[in-house]
Parts: sequence; structure tokens; C-alpha cells
Amino acid sequence: MEEQTTKLLNKAFMLLAVLVVGVLVFFVGQMILQNRAIDFQNQNQITVSGQGKIYAKPDIAIVNLGTKTSGLTVADVTKKNTEVMNAVIEAVKALKIEEKDIQTTNYSLLPNYNYTQYSGRIFEGYILEQSIQVKIRDFTKIGDVLGQTTAKGANLVGDLQFTIDNPEQFREQARAKAIEKAKANANNLAKESGIKLGKLVNVYENYNSYPMMYEKSAGMGGATDSAPAPTIEPGQQEINVTINLTYRVK
Repeated sequence: MEEQTTKLLNKAFMLLAVLVVGVLVFFVGQMILQNRAIDFQNQNQITVSGQGKIYAKPDIAIVNLGTKTSGLTVADVTKKNTEVMNAVIEAVKALKIEEKDIQTTNYSLLPNYNYTQYSGRIFEGYILEQSIQVKIRDFTKIGDVLGQTTAKGANLVGDLQFTIDNPEQFREQARAKAIEKAKANANNLAKESGIKLGKLVNVYENYNSYPMMYEKSAGMGGATDSAPAPTIEPGQQEINVTINLTYRVK
């Protein structure tokens, strides 16, 4: 009885093993067929690209303004920094810059140490840095913002850049140019090579925008060190869209 049971179990295991092997062979075969079909399909496709550029005048200037204050105690450094930073923010608001266009971007309080060869690390108090980012929509106010905030004690000023508040409208224009050029390139390629274009099967877009940047050195000093703000021209911003079109080849 046990011998018959053992034989039945062995047959069952063998059938199960054959079934598993059969399933694996089936799926492997399907994968091979699919890969061959994909390879064949890719061999009968071409991809062309076109680039569209639009130059638009920026409508927003963005500048970072801040203060760096040192003191022996947290209370001392916080008091000094708050007084200066509040004066800086009030100067910005006095130029009719809306609150929605003023954003705090950094508030950092750290201990200040001086390292010497003989004494090692010496505690010298604290350093507090606070920065705001200001959006300036009226470019005639740029010089006033830079000049009046530095006069109020802003000693961290930099990363002035010009950008476009809503670049999508210009991106659409650049995209249309890129598609037109890509289609023209596809037709020229087909004409010169003798192939016939089939159905468009894929579209890929790559978008770049390059804001105009101006670097202004940090540590400009307070009112006694402030200098007249330079005349700054916003220039033009480049909006670049590249379109790749993939066609089947008949």
C-alpha cells in the first residue's frame, strides 16, 4: 500500500514538474517573440528632431536681500538682526512692493568660533543670517530697491535675475516652431533617402528656459559703505523647446 502511494506521489510530482517546465517554456517563448517584434518595429522607425526658440522680454526681477549679524549672545545678535531686517523690509514695502512678493528664504543662527594654532577653538559669540527674496514687477524700482535696502543695512545682496512670470504662452509658440521644423526635417529626410513615412507613433518634448542672471557680491556693507545702484538692463530671455518625432517607415 505504501509502495503504491509512493508511486502515485512520484507520478504527481513528475506531472507537476512537466507542467511547470511547459509554462516556463511558453512564457520564455512569448518574451522572445515580443522582443523580436519590438526589434523589428524599431528597425522600421525613424526619429527626427526640431528646435524652436523664442526670445521674450522678462517681466519680473528677483533679488535676494539679507543681513549677517554677529554678537556675543543670542539675545544681542537677534536684536541687532531684527532691527536691521525690519528696516530693510519696510524700505521694500515703502517702494510699493506687495507682501506676496516678499518671502523669507533663510534664517540661520550659528555659534561663531575662531581657531588659533595655540589656543585651539575659541568661542566668539553667534552669527545670524536672514534673507528674503523680493520680486520686482516694476523694473524702474530695481535701483531703488538695491540702493535703499543697502542703505538700511542689508549686507547680503545678490543673485539678481530676470524671468517671465507666465512663460507657458511663449513655450507654446516655441513648441509650434519645433514641431514645424521636425516635420520639415522628416519630409526632407524621406525625400532624400527614398523612404516613405508612415504613422507618427511618438512625440517627445524637451524644454529649457534661461533666465538672465546678474551676480552682485555679498557683504556690501551698511549705509556708510553703500554705493549708487548700477543701471541694469533686463535684456531678453531665451525659451527653447526641442521636439522629437518618431515615424513608422512603410
